[in-house]
Amino acid sequence: MVFAQVEFSKWHGLGNDYVILAAGLPFELTPERVAAICDRHYGIGSDGILFWSGNEAEGFYLQIHNPDGSRGEVSGNGLRMFGKYLYRKGFSRSAGMTVNTDAGIVKPAVLPDGQVRVSMGRACLGGKSIVGYEGAGRSEALGVRLEAAGEEFEFTFVDVGNPHCVIEADDLEAIELERLGPVLERHDLFPHRANVEFMKVTGPAEVSMRVWERGVGETSACGSGACAVAVAARRLKGMASPVTVHLAGGDLQIEVEDEMEVHMTGPAEEVFTGVMSEEFINRIKEL
Repeated sequence: MVFAQVEFSKWHGLGNDYVILAAGLPFELTPERVAAICDRHYGIGSDGILFWSGNEAEGFYLQIHNPDGSRGEVSGNGLRMFGKYLYRKGFSRSAGMTVNTDAGIVKPAVLPDGQVRVSMGRACLGGKSIVGYEGAGRSEALGVRLEAAGEEFEFTFVDVGNPHCVIEADDLEAIELERLGPVLERHDLFPHRANVEFMKVTGPAEVSMRVWERGVGETSACGSGACAVAVAARRLKGMASPVTVHLAGGDLQIEVEDEMEVHMTGPAEEVFTGVMSEEFINRIKEL
């Protein structure tokens, strides 16, 4: 039997890392296999998998797989990596491309300095991902109170293709994110679960944040989370655009237009490329 090689590319955006895999795998990406590939001791190791198909003529399609086996609608960091990957590897001859995701069409563009600007679409502060705000014309979810883990929080809900619960905090380091994150992520208000961001305004157009990613845990950066935080800062504080968002892994520049169109600019870096061993492929096929 001829061994079918599986090539992969490992990338990161401000420390939030992904394995990029193209369609045509000799196995299905089941939740168990995704977890095995993402495992940092027994697998390649990552915060998720970017699984893509298509081409420049017919369009690209990107799926985001989380380490717990769940799917994400969109990933801001992932889109910066994917856009630069497509351009660097020659899959896209243009530095700007259109990518179809489970959240709709998103447009990354590789800039001359190597950074990537992503047009994320229009944010909303309601919708089907929060109970009670699913209908058109319903009130925005600003300053909504909830109880979790024996505490009361006031949050702003932002949907940028995926759901975010944004909470202001005076001291980010004091937040017990490992304890609070899982409870807030799975709160009854969020039927599709939610990413959770704690934010602190640190300047006229600057915000610092920590993030608990849905299906992942705390990460060094979250592009869609930075977008959600910038939107919340604009709506709650009247902050000017662009907003510099400080994350553990570095900074992102987020533009929020008056109509809530969001654009994110930041780095993406290739770490290495590789080929899965026959032994590893056989092991994950058994899962």
